[in-house]
Amino acid sequence: MIGKLRINLLIGALGFIITFLTSSINNLFMTSVIRALGAFAIWFVLAIVCKWVLSIMTSQPNDESWGEKEAESELVSDQRGTRFDLTLPNDTEELNDLLKPKPESSNGGDLGFMPLNPPKLVSAQDPEQLAKAVRHLTEK
Repeated sequence: MIGKLRINLLIGALGFIITFLTSSINNLFMTSVIRALGAFAIWFVLAIVCKWVLSIMTSQPNDESWGEKEAESELVSDQRGTRFDLTLPNDTEELNDLLKPKPESSNGGDLGFMPLNPPKLVSAQDPEQLAKAVRHLTEK
């Protein structure tokens, strides 16, 4: 049991030492020890979680639990999920159509580039009225 937890204990001890050394610079001894014990617990739990995630990611499925259906599809399913096989649909025709220039349409619908002419936001009021409005707003 200790053999399996040795790595977790070492990682927790590393967290304890790092936290104690950095905390003892600015804090009292007991405060540093309490914070280092908390860091030990957090690093220990993180090490257990990381080992568990790695064991799940690297484990192979149990062949006996699949039953008779696996025997029929053994050739197909034993490689499924172990390799990344990317197959894309053949889009070369669609890409070639996009790259080819389109023939001009004779119906006159395409007039080429025509810039937008947005309405101007400038008001044509008297400059004295505008100055009076600015003075009124700056007084408040």
